[in-house]
Amino acid sequence: MRNLIRTILLISLFFSVGQNLFGQGRLSGDLMTNVNFFQRDTNIKAAGNPLYDNFLSGGEVWLGLRYADANGFAAQVRFDGFQNSNLLNPSAAYTAAGIGMFNLSKDYKNFSISAGHIYDQIGSGILFRAYEDRGLLIDNALFGLKLQYQITNNLKIKGFTGQVRKQFERYQPVIKAINIEGGVPIGKNGYMTPGLGILNRTIDQASMDGVVATINSMEVDKRFIPKYNTNGVTLYNTLNTGNFTWYVEGAYKTEEAIFNTYNNRLENSNGNALFTTLGYAIERLGINGTLKRTDKFVQRTSPNETLLRGIYNWQPIVSPIRVQRVISRYSPQSQDVSELAASINTFFNPVKDLSVNINYTHINTLKDSFLTENSVNNQLEFTTVKLYRELYAEAEYRGVENWIFHLGAQYLEYNQAVYQVKDPNEYPLVTAITPFFEVVHIIDKTHSVRMEGQWMLNKEDYGSWLFALLEYNISPTWSFAVTDMFNYAPSGKNGDGLDPTHYPNVFVAYTKGPHRFTGQYVKQVEGVNCTGGVCRFEPAFSGFKIGITSTF
Repeated sequence: MRNLIRTILLISLFFSVGQNLFGQGRLSGDLMTNVNFFQRDTNIKAAGNPLYDNFLSGGEVWLGLRYADANGFAAQVRFDGFQNSNLLNPSAAYTAAGIGMFNLSKDYKNFSISAGHIYDQIGSGILFRAYEDRGLLIDNALFGLKLQYQITNNLKIKGFTGQVRKQFERYQPVIKAINIEGGVPIGKNGYMTPGLGILNRTIDQASMDGVVATINSMEVDKRFIPKYNTNGVTLYNTLNTGNFTWYVEGAYKTEEAIFNTYNNRLENSNGNALFTTLGYAIERLGINGTLKRTDKFVQRTSPNETLLRGIYNWQPIVSPIRVQRVISRYSPQSQDVSELAASINTFFNPVKDLSVNINYTHINTLKDSFLTENSVNNQLEFTTVKLYRELYAEAEYRGVENWIFHLGAQYLEYNQAVYQVKDPNEYPLVTAITPFFEVVHIIDKTHSVRMEGQWMLNKEDYGSWLFALLEYNISPTWSFAVTDMFNYAPSGKNGDGLDPTHYPNVFVAYTKGPHRFTGQYVKQVEGVNCTGGVCRFEPAFSGFKIGITSTF
């Protein structure tokens, strides 16, 4: 408790001093609070851990304050608090509190300096990206120093160094990077923005000792001498000309010890990645294609870290993010060890009030990722493994006054064994077909009703699902929603496999200016939670959730 009080006093003192010293500035902030009440339900496997058996409640709070003045000085600080929280480990309680981040920065003419917790990225993020995602408890800010200089209107250079944040501590390896970006006009209607990024990571002695211990436990012919330093480089460019937009990025990193998730062992390898998108748009038509190839481009503070720990980059996603509840259960996360992914999306308006969107996504591993036995000569051979397929189509019609009609369907194939790290002999490829609809009726300027329905036909995993939603909105203040996710045809491979099960959700939200209050009763099936291509498995949830968000 004394540490908590001390933290709050430091925050107050920090900004009181700032306002006295720089009286012409502006102070702003934001608050986010989540509270969970855990209700034991053995039927959906929401039990068997301290949250449901002992603690019964928990939550998180983030309070951020920002100060900026007209002279280019800015300061930020954020208090993070966790009390029996299920965010760090959904099956265990996490309790801690303190200063989650702080940053001081100063701009002077074309030069800026920033110290503390830094959020930034190089290119698309393949080589380096420090960002925050509270839903997955990702906050890999770089704690250190950043310098940036705007050389000309079309050319800037920045450099930074520091250590990756780990809750209220830091991973010990050190990262140094430099990034140059420019802008070049091409003719009358063209423009390109090339960039170059170079990064070095130096591992610390304690982490190296862990790597060496693992290597020494391996078979003699698999051992290697690990390196303290790894270097990476990325080249990228965005080209806009006429109706075309083209982004391309290629990255390479030198040899280092990485953990190969496909064979569950350390290996010494370099890595490379290629990512590109090409878009074409004219009136009533837009086409966009995406291609990504990743070969052992693992960016972690050390190979001792797994899952979402120690990551200091972000792999761009190829598969579009789907908002439909049952479809989102099978969102494919980006693979940093081995992935060859492509997607093409077409959007068009054949008539004034009708829009159509069609997408196809195709994702495999590279050929040298999996060893399988050849049935002809009984020898082990490398093979390509299917990861994901999607054919998706939707149409929206607005030709009836005060009504919006949305209709679509998806076919998917999803490698549950790879994406959810399960035994492929017990968990085969998920194949599902999901038609869905959405209807919105605008009653008047402040009242509207929305209805959703989804039907997933699936024989793997939990089996087939029905989903229904009814939502009533009173703008801009109230929102009410009732949903039910019904496992009406269990497969017998997950859950109890015997009885159809309902997963209801009752939701209410109240908004007053910049303040929003939410409450809901939830029964949620276990599954994968994804945000922006980053995913993690979460167990079932049963109970109540209360949320508060505010800006001031």
